[in-house]
Amino acid sequence: MRLVLQRVSSASVAIAGARVAAIDRGLLVLLGIDRMDTPADGAWLARKLASARLFADEHGKLNRSLRDIGGRALVVSQFTLFGTLDKGTRPDFHRAAPPDLARALYETFLGQLEAELGERVERGEFGADMQVALVNDGPVTLLLESPRPPRTAGE
Repeated sequence: MRLVLQRVSSASVAIAGARVAAIDRGLLVLLGIDRMDTPADGAWLARKLASARLFADEHGKLNRSLRDIGGRALVVSQFTLFGTLDKGTRPDFHRAAPPDLARALYETFLGQLEAELGERVERGEFGADMQVALVNDGPVTLLLESPRPPRTAGE
Protein backbone atom coordinates (compact mmCIF):
# COMPACT_ATOMS: atom_id res chain seq x y z
CA MET A 1 0.00 0.00 0.00
CA ARG A 2 1.08 3.51 -0.70
CA LEU A 3 -0.15 6.63 1.08
CA VAL A 4 0.31 10.25 0.16
CA LEU A 5 -0.13 12.22 3.39
CA GLN A 6 -0.97 15.89 3.10
CA ARG A 7 -1.21 18.01 6.21
CA VAL A 8 -4.22 20.26 5.68
CA SER A 9 -6.04 23.09 7.36
CA SER A 10 -9.12 21.83 5.46
CA ALA A 11 -10.04 19.24 2.84
CA SER A 12 -13.21 17.96 1.22
CA VAL A 13 -14.51 15.51 -1.35
CA ALA A 14 -17.39 16.16 -3.72
CA ILE A 15 -19.11 13.80 -6.14
CA ALA A 16 -21.21 15.29 -8.95
CA GLY A 17 -21.08 18.65 -7.17
CA ALA A 18 -22.34 17.34 -3.82
CA ARG A 19 -19.94 17.39 -0.86
CA VAL A 20 -19.70 13.91 0.69
CA ALA A 21 -16.88 14.42 3.20
CA ALA A 22 -14.93 17.25 4.80
CA ILE A 23 -12.41 17.88 7.56
CA ASP A 24 -10.75 20.86 9.14
CA ARG A 25 -7.21 20.51 10.53
CA GLY A 26 -5.76 17.08 9.91
CA LEU A 27 -4.52 14.81 7.13
CA LEU A 28 -5.79 14.17 3.64
CA VAL A 29 -4.71 10.61 2.86
CA LEU A 30 -4.57 9.34 -0.72
CA LEU A 31 -4.52 5.52 -0.56
CA GLY A 32 -3.18 3.33 -3.36
CA ILE A 33 -3.46 -0.46 -3.12
CA ASP A 34 -1.02 -2.80 -4.83
CA ARG A 35 -2.16 -6.19 -6.12
CA MET A 36 0.18 -7.87 -3.59
CA ASP A 37 -1.13 -6.00 -0.52
CA THR A 38 -2.78 -7.69 2.45
CA PRO A 39 -4.67 -6.52 5.56
CA ALA A 40 -1.33 -6.63 7.42
CA ASP A 41 -0.07 -3.83 5.18
CA GLY A 42 -3.08 -1.72 6.14
CA ALA A 43 -2.63 -2.43 9.85
CA TRP A 44 1.01 -1.36 9.72
CA LEU A 45 0.15 1.84 7.83
CA ALA A 46 -2.77 2.68 10.14
CA ARG A 47 -0.49 2.42 13.20
CA LYS A 48 2.22 4.49 11.53
CA LEU A 49 -0.22 7.12 10.27
CA ALA A 50 -1.97 7.57 13.63
CA SER A 51 1.32 8.23 15.41
CA ALA A 52 3.24 10.10 12.67
CA ARG A 53 4.47 13.41 14.10
CA LEU A 54 3.49 15.80 11.31
CA PHE A 55 2.18 18.72 13.35
CA ALA A 56 4.20 21.44 15.06
CA ASP A 57 4.60 21.77 18.81
CA GLU A 58 4.95 25.08 20.65
CA HIS A 59 8.57 25.34 19.37
CA GLY A 60 7.63 24.82 15.73
CA LYS A 61 9.08 21.27 15.63
CA LEU A 62 7.14 18.41 14.03
CA ASN A 63 6.47 16.60 17.31
CA ARG A 64 2.69 16.15 17.38
CA SER A 65 0.58 13.45 15.80
CA LEU A 66 -2.97 13.50 14.50
CA ARG A 67 -4.00 11.96 17.84
CA ASP A 68 -2.11 14.63 19.80
CA ILE A 69 -3.82 17.56 18.10
CA GLY A 70 -7.28 15.99 17.90
CA GLY A 71 -7.11 16.28 14.11
CA ARG A 72 -9.17 14.37 11.58
CA ALA A 73 -8.32 12.16 8.63
CA LEU A 74 -9.95 12.10 5.21
CA VAL A 75 -9.06 9.00 3.16
CA VAL A 76 -9.50 8.87 -0.61
CA SER A 77 -8.88 5.72 -2.66
CA GLN A 78 -6.44 6.44 -5.49
CA PHE A 79 -5.47 3.51 -7.73
CA THR A 80 -3.40 5.88 -9.88
CA LEU A 81 -0.74 5.93 -7.14
CA PHE A 82 0.45 2.65 -8.69
CA GLY A 83 0.46 3.98 -12.23
CA THR A 84 3.70 4.25 -14.16
CA LEU A 85 4.86 5.98 -17.31
CA ASP A 86 7.84 3.66 -17.81
CA LYS A 87 6.83 2.81 -21.38
CA GLY A 88 5.26 5.39 -23.63
CA THR A 89 3.06 8.26 -22.50
CA ARG A 90 -0.10 6.44 -21.42
CA PRO A 91 -0.16 5.33 -17.76
CA ASP A 92 0.11 1.63 -16.98
CA PHE A 93 -1.73 0.44 -13.87
CA HIS A 94 -0.63 -3.23 -13.80
CA ARG A 95 0.54 -2.97 -10.18
CA ALA A 96 -2.77 -1.58 -8.91
CA ALA A 97 -5.01 -4.10 -7.18
CA PRO A 98 -8.11 -5.24 -9.09
CA PRO A 99 -11.29 -3.47 -7.91
CA ASP A 100 -12.71 -6.29 -5.74
CA LEU A 101 -9.46 -6.75 -3.81
CA ALA A 102 -8.83 -3.01 -3.61
CA ARG A 103 -12.33 -2.27 -2.27
CA ALA A 104 -11.99 -4.93 0.44
CA LEU A 105 -8.56 -3.67 1.51
CA TYR A 106 -9.74 -0.04 1.40
CA GLU A 107 -12.64 -0.85 3.74
CA THR A 108 -10.34 -2.86 6.01
CA PHE A 109 -7.83 0.00 6.16
CA LEU A 110 -10.59 2.47 7.10
CA GLY A 111 -11.60 0.22 10.00
CA GLN A 112 -7.98 -0.21 11.09
CA LEU A 113 -7.37 3.55 11.04
CA GLU A 114 -10.59 4.22 12.94
CA ALA A 115 -9.47 1.74 15.60
CA GLU A 116 -6.09 3.47 15.88
CA LEU A 117 -7.57 6.97 16.08
CA GLY A 118 -10.62 6.06 18.15
CA GLU A 119 -12.98 7.95 15.87
CA ARG A 120 -14.71 7.82 12.52
CA VAL A 121 -12.50 8.58 9.53
CA GLU A 122 -13.99 10.69 6.77
CA ARG A 123 -13.77 9.13 3.31
CA GLY A 124 -14.36 9.48 -0.36
CA GLU A 125 -16.37 6.92 -2.31
CA PHE A 126 -14.44 3.97 -3.68
CA GLY A 127 -14.35 3.99 -7.48
CA ALA A 128 -16.22 7.29 -7.86
CA ASP A 129 -15.14 10.26 -9.95
CA MET A 130 -14.34 12.64 -7.09
CA GLN A 131 -13.30 16.24 -6.81
CA VAL A 132 -10.86 16.65 -3.94
CA ALA A 133 -10.20 20.12 -2.54
CA LEU A 134 -7.59 20.94 0.06
CA VAL A 135 -5.62 23.67 1.70
CA ASN A 136 -2.20 22.11 2.19
CA ASP A 137 -0.76 23.36 5.48
CA GLY A 138 2.97 24.05 5.36
CA PRO A 139 2.97 22.56 2.80
CA VAL A 140 3.70 19.19 4.36
CA THR A 141 3.33 16.23 1.99
CA LEU A 142 4.89 12.81 2.59
CA LEU A 143 4.85 9.43 0.89
CA LEU A 144 4.43 6.38 3.14
CA GLU A 145 4.57 2.79 1.90
CA SER A 146 4.02 -0.49 3.67
CA PRO A 147 7.22 -2.49 4.03
CA ARG A 148 7.63 -5.46 1.70
CA PRO A 149 10.35 -7.66 0.30
CA PRO A 150 12.08 -6.31 -2.80
CA ARG A 151 10.27 -7.02 -6.07
CA THR A 152 11.75 -8.90 -8.96
CA ALA A 153 11.72 -7.55 -12.49
CA GLY A 154 8.26 -7.76 -14.04
CA GLU A 155 6.34 -7.58 -10.74
